[in-house]
Amino acid sequence: MSAPLPLRNIAIIAHVDHGKTTLVDQLFRQSGTFRDNQRVEERAMDSNDLEKERGITILAKPTSIEWEGTRINIVDTPGHADFGGEVERILSMVDGVVLLVDSSEGAMPQTKFVTGKALALGLKPIVVVNKVDRPDERIQEVLDEVFDLFVSLDASDEQLDFPVLYASGRNGYASEDPTRREGTLTPLFQKIVDHVPPPALEVDAPFTFLVTLLDRDNFLGRVLTGRVTSGVVKVNQAIHALDAEGNVIETGRASKILSFQGLDRVPVDEAKAGDIISLAGLSVATVANTIADTSVRTPIKAQPIDPPTLSMRFAVNDSPMAGREGTKVTSRMIRDRLEREAESNVAIKVTESADKDSFEVAGRGELQLGVLIETMRREGFELGISRPRVLFGTDENGNRTEPYETVLIDVDDEFSGTVVEKMANRKGEMTDMRPSGGGKTRISFIAPSRGLIGYHGEFLSDTRGTGIMNRLFDKYGPYKGKIEGRKNGVLISNGAGEANAYALGPLEERGILFVGVGEALYEGMIIGENAKPEDLEVNPMKSKALTNFRASGKDDAVRLTPPKVMTLEQAIAYIDEDEMVEVTPKSIRIRKTELDPNERKKASRRKDA
Repeated sequence: MSAPLPLRNIAIIAHVDHGKTTLVDQLFRQSGTFRDNQRVEERAMDSNDLEKERGITILAKPTSIEWEGTRINIVDTPGHADFGGEVERILSMVDGVVLLVDSSEGAMPQTKFVTGKALALGLKPIVVVNKVDRPDERIQEVLDEVFDLFVSLDASDEQLDFPVLYASGRNGYASEDPTRREGTLTPLFQKIVDHVPPPALEVDAPFTFLVTLLDRDNFLGRVLTGRVTSGVVKVNQAIHALDAEGNVIETGRASKILSFQGLDRVPVDEAKAGDIISLAGLSVATVANTIADTSVRTPIKAQPIDPPTLSMRFAVNDSPMAGREGTKVTSRMIRDRLEREAESNVAIKVTESADKDSFEVAGRGELQLGVLIETMRREGFELGISRPRVLFGTDENGNRTEPYETVLIDVDDEFSGTVVEKMANRKGEMTDMRPSGGGKTRISFIAPSRGLIGYHGEFLSDTRGTGIMNRLFDKYGPYKGKIEGRKNGVLISNGAGEANAYALGPLEERGILFVGVGEALYEGMIIGENAKPEDLEVNPMKSKALTNFRASGKDDAVRLTPPKVMTLEQAIAYIDEDEMVEVTPKSIRIRKTELDPNERKKASRRKDA
């Protein structure tokens, strides 16, 4: 058997949209992983449909390339704070990180989050200033920001002495010269080989392996991915799984060992300390468990995961239209799906309600839970979703605490006043405000997460779609008191039937409609927003009374404004405490939790009491 290649394990970390996945594509091409004539999708690492549609990385994915006799395992990590649970685990699999920063945007909140985790693990970063060909680049200032960030995160002297490269991931070049605008990624490959240490692990010790990712395969069953921490594992070797306390969860055999080559997982006969592999053969073991030789009784210490800060209620769809558009509608199906998600995604916690018809799902943020709902919807599920609520805590004196977030906002100068006012209404405290060039202002806030629920859509309207808002969980702090919610009431259908133009015409004067002509409605469904603060029950099905008089024609044609159609995230952000979003594979409807008006009045009286 030929000698194994020298090995380097690295993660690419960055803020969302700073170019990680595009850079990995170019590393593939220039290492010869893809043939010149091979047709490969752009951003090949973003493999699932939601990642392609949203242009973001949701799932961390390992891959492997060979460069001049060295095997480099690369993990492409999510850049969004809501998927931080993935990032934390992945960093324990690698020996070095490539920190990517945009040459214009510089160090952003998520840069701080992932860099802090990497520095705490003692990893030494290679800093790559990406997108150097941007017309608004400010390379030197961005480098200063990165250095200040490292200092604020208590980096060691060795970590502060980081190598720097200047690159354009899209155009496929990197250089130590900030003025160069051509070339290849050879300097980056070389820097990885020179700067990142090979895995310093014991090959002669018994086999141990920490599970960092979990997924399912139709043929192999449960597939566990992670790095071999010590020893060697061979196909059909007897292994067992240990929990954090060292208890044996199950015993089995390594039925399949898969190694990464480019985007593919290929079967191998054995893997040794330092290799990043996927393992099949166990049916109970999960993320953060230790898989080991049966002689091993001590588990590997796993990284503690930051707790969830937000929860939503996932309920069985009990609307009059339940079961018409989806195939998975029972509480048992929903429970099995959520338990499967919580198993592979450690940042999500699921608890069943006393009535067994709904589940409290806690996660890192609105985007993470929104992605889960959208995924389930595409799988054929029907659900009723409640308004997100934050998870409160208590301090050592028994006082109530709540999660706070760091909010970094980039806006055109003309909108900065509106943003500051809106954030103040939501109990946000401004910590910094400075011009960022090009007629833009960068404003930093510390704000309770509760006040930020549903703000993003309003923020985009206020800034005419030009503002950029980045949020990151900061800490639990003192409870800030009542925060004003939605100011407008809603228009509620008072019966079931089809909406018609004759009825909708006059209702347009009352506010903004969410439904169009011919849409099926039911009692208690929200069909629009009232211009006034109170809720209003209306009849959107009322038809014109027939008489013997011939109409002159002028009142027959009703011209309606197109209805406001909400996305899933907008609907979840819009609803109030007594409302729900009905999610099916084909529709997103907003409704009152209590469909019957008398039940609504009783619930309102109970709440006031």
